[in-house]
Amino acid sequence: MSAATTRSGTPRTPRATRTPDRLCAEAVDLAREAAEEAAAPGVVGAHVDVVAEGDRVVTHYFESKEPGYRGWRWAVTVTRASRAKNVTLDETVLLPGTDALLAPEWVPWSERLRPGDMGPGDLLPTEEDDPRLEPGYTGEDEPPPNSVVSEELGEHLDVEDAEIVIRVPSRGAIASVADELGTRRARVLSRYGLHMAADRWDEAFGPRTPMALAAPASCESCAFLVPLAGSLKQAFGICANEFSPADGRVVSLAYGCGGHSEAAVMPNPPRPPAPVLDSVGVDAFPLRPAEDSGSTTEPDAASEDLGHS
Repeated sequence: MSAATTRSGTPRTPRATRTPDRLCAEAVDLAREAAEEAAAPGVVGAHVDVVAEGDRVVTHYFESKEPGYRGWRWAVTVTRASRAKNVTLDETVLLPGTDALLAPEWVPWSERLRPGDMGPGDLLPTEEDDPRLEPGYTGEDEPPPNSVVSEELGEHLDVEDAEIVIRVPSRGAIASVADELGTRRARVLSRYGLHMAADRWDEAFGPRTPMALAAPASCESCAFLVPLAGSLKQAFGICANEFSPADGRVVSLAYGCGGHSEAAVMPNPPRPPAPVLDSVGVDAFPLRPAEDSGSTTEPDAASEDLGHS
């Protein structure tokens, strides 16, 4: 009988108190033939050990040269009947040694998933008893029949109001508004789910991050913080600063960065003074330069005749 993988994750422990049966211990060639028959050609190495498993039951170990199975050994168990000299094959299997390279322990897919593993088209089902969720609208809050807001009384009031008001909102419309507001979701976040989300957000963008420790102020006083709704708004918000490393992320109110709206307000550029205009005085501007400036000459008679001045 042969096997390609181990039946257990730990190697067999040799029993030092037993002495291997002589005939079974000498059947090395039989054990090697069985190992080579079960394995691929050329992967069965040298004989490394022989261990007594019981009365007239011996296991021969051969080195494995199979790629990817470093430290594994081919184990071939042989035996013989009482007072019989014929040794027969019992089992052939590949087992890990003390320094074998083993695969990690198998983990269910639901525990292997990490944030960011989902891609387009992937579906992530949630368990019915997911501790992060709890029932939403279950009908337990329905008013008793004798309540002033019971269904029977509500229908009666709708008929009476119809005589006074032309258009009365129906209960279907009210239910659709309730669905829009999220009050009739099948499940909502439980307190455990809220705490898990808060721990993740606080670890990524919380007060203990290097960015927050070096920030001049916290997000609580920043104008770029968009508050959340519900109970989470007491500790978290969304950053709306495009230059911040947390832009579009949920941040703790105690988080902070250098892009705080009030950390360094830029002063307005200086404005030049208004021009001074004298609207009362009159400034005289001569049409010709002064005669002693040397820039002009007296017009002669010839120039005047030709119309030049």
